[in-house]
Amino acid sequence: MADLDGTGVLITRPAHQSDRLAALVEERGGRAFRLPAIGIEPQPDSAALRAALDALPRCRIAIFVSANAAEHGMAAVHRRFATLPAGIKVAAVGRASARVLEAAGVAVDILPAGPGDSEGLLAHPALSDVAGEVVVIFRGVGGRGLLARTLRERGARVLAAPCYRRVRSASDPSAVLAQWRAGAIDIAVVTSVESLHALADLLGDEGRALMRATPAVVMSRRVAEAARGTVSEALVAEDMSDAGIVEAIARWRLRTADRPPPT
Repeated sequence: MADLDGTGVLITRPAHQSDRLAALVEERGGRAFRLPAIGIEPQPDSAALRAALDALPRCRIAIFVSANAAEHGMAAVHRRFATLPAGIKVAAVGRASARVLEAAGVAVDILPAGPGDSEGLLAHPALSDVAGEVVVIFRGVGGRGLLARTLRERGARVLAAPCYRRVRSASDPSAVLAQWRAGAIDIAVVTSVESLHALADLLGDEGRALMRATPAVVMSRRVAEAARGTVSEALVAEDMSDAGIVEAIARWRLRTADRPPPT
């Protein structure tokens, strides 16, 4: 197990989701700095969510696009049913989502073999032949539309179940900026495109300059693409779990430790 050896890690996750990652960073010898870029709130009942829940008894596949979707989606399900109706195959975009579902007693049937993102899930054989099937996608308000669009193109009837929403953080960045300015922050963790944009807005001009000189661990190729030019290097975690994020930081630490100092 690689030692983080004092590596300063900026964690931008919502406050209620950062504790375990911060603890793992510190267990590995790193230092965790927290600056939530966004918050997560349950989405009030909406016509779209009600329609999706109404369709669940006829649904063949229920997809949960994130750990937040798993948490808030199952809360919405439990407000209507004891659990998911029988016969539904459950799909999770990544292992973090799967762990939340399994902790709630829900077996996950469909999980990407490769990257934990929409593209990886769409490559799963179980989603290749969905013509005429009802598919419910638990997601955030205004979430990415690739899954729904592609499954409709494959002939499925797709209903979005918006069960949570992202809100901009009101965090004060001054303490983190002071640490960053002093060289204490070596790498950031950015879990979504929304977090990336919210962090840049939160930090202001000085913070954006610091971001451009700092690498970041991200959760998908899509976030890595969005981070181009915003951070010095975007490293896609092979595993979207907290442990996988820390492993990505450890690999970066080992790689950079071998580099000769700049001349």
